[in-house]
Amino acid sequence: MAKSLMFMGTGSDVGKSLVVAGLCRAFANRGLKVAPFKPQNMSNNAAVTADGGEIGRAQALQARAARREPLTTMNPVLLKPEQETGAQLVVRGQRRSSMSARDYFARRAVLLPEVLTAFAELAADADLVLVEGAGSASEVNLRANDIANFGFAQAANVPVVVIGDINRGGVIAALVGTFAVIAPTDAELIVATLINRFQGDPTLFDAGKTFIAERTGVPCLGPIPYFAEAARLPAEDVMALDAPTTGSGGAYRIAVPRLPRIANFDDLDPLSAEPGVDVVIVEPGRPIPRADLIIIPGSKATRADLAALRQQGWDIDILAHHRLGGSVLGICGGYQMLGRTIADPDGIEGAPGKSEGLGLLDVETVLTPVKQLRVEQAHDAGSGLPIAGYHMHMGETSGGDRARPFANVSGEPEGAISADGLVSGTYLHGLFAADEFRRSFIGNAASADLDYEAGVDAVLDALAQHLETHLDLDALLALAQPVRTLP
Repeated sequence: MAKSLMFMGTGSDVGKSLVVAGLCRAFANRGLKVAPFKPQNMSNNAAVTADGGEIGRAQALQARAARREPLTTMNPVLLKPEQETGAQLVVRGQRRSSMSARDYFARRAVLLPEVLTAFAELAADADLVLVEGAGSASEVNLRANDIANFGFAQAANVPVVVIGDINRGGVIAALVGTFAVIAPTDAELIVATLINRFQGDPTLFDAGKTFIAERTGVPCLGPIPYFAEAARLPAEDVMALDAPTTGSGGAYRIAVPRLPRIANFDDLDPLSAEPGVDVVIVEPGRPIPRADLIIIPGSKATRADLAALRQQGWDIDILAHHRLGGSVLGICGGYQMLGRTIADPDGIEGAPGKSEGLGLLDVETVLTPVKQLRVEQAHDAGSGLPIAGYHMHMGETSGGDRARPFANVSGEPEGAISADGLVSGTYLHGLFAADEFRRSFIGNAASADLDYEAGVDAVLDALAQHLETHLDLDALLALAQPVRTLP
């Protein structure tokens, strides 16, 4: 019978995803069949699953850490923000609708049976299910109809470990305060607290651990020291872009405008890992600097982000860059923006209408309700080098520049290249993880030694060892409880 243990946080970005990923690899290394699970996620970084749907990028990474194929059961509800107050609702990997935040919070309880069914299916093929909560465990204003944190934990009777980030400060108040504000019945599910991202001599926090344990009545685990290599793993959501960067100092510069609804920006990770490449995320209010390549990334709301791009004056910067002989690549939504027009006759992303594109590619896009979700084995049209990527988009693109495809997918042309060869567009996400193609695309700036995918696995192994060293994993495993038969 599978056992389960849930990890919640005192807030967002306290390291829940990373801790679960490391534990997935650590317990898998011990011979257990481990599965990650997140009842509800909110992120525009998503991955295509083996069963033809999409889940949050963090759950795909956790599945990889567990040495399993990602499945839609691992993240049955995914919210993909499309506007300030609304999101696309994805259930069991498929787009169901778009709705406002208010409507979702009012109706989400109806999704709980589907969440519990997915959890039961996953548990039926696992020894251990590691569950990740969402946001903060103490958001009592959102407790009614909750399916992401204690609402799920109560329904599935899963014990909870609450994680606090000491690097933020105030971790004692955050952990003890969680018990103070949540309902006593929810507090009864908490079996331990955990201190994350500690820097310095851990013995200096012994008194803090004792205080937390006395005030909460449950053991305080850790602390887990700060794990710097985490920056080399794909990020869960856009909060990762908030960390200040100084650039790598590489001779080859890639500029990427930070769109308001930027999606799947982990496409950039292999480029950032190249020692000779400097990936600059251009924040709003700043011009696009001189660069060898501008990449317009994916977007969850292409027309709205195109309008925002123009508001920032980035369209002028991109056109000037092209006039001076600079290269431009658009990925997914960025590809659509490079064309002549983007039409949304059915109001898929907002009000129906049509937007003028940047006009750097002779293509036009019509947004359609059917989302294309496929893992692809492609080849670069120019070099013939393999590209392992995936499609995750809504819309059909046609036009003259498609006669010069960016890639070939199963023998069919994909994407487009301008007549002058300087502008390219593709729907393929994850393309730069292919080492030979990446080296070919950026030329001499690439390192012949970088094996990106092997590097990700090496970091996961290092993370698992990090947790083995600093946590009593036997004691943690003992806190897990058998998954009960769900109604």
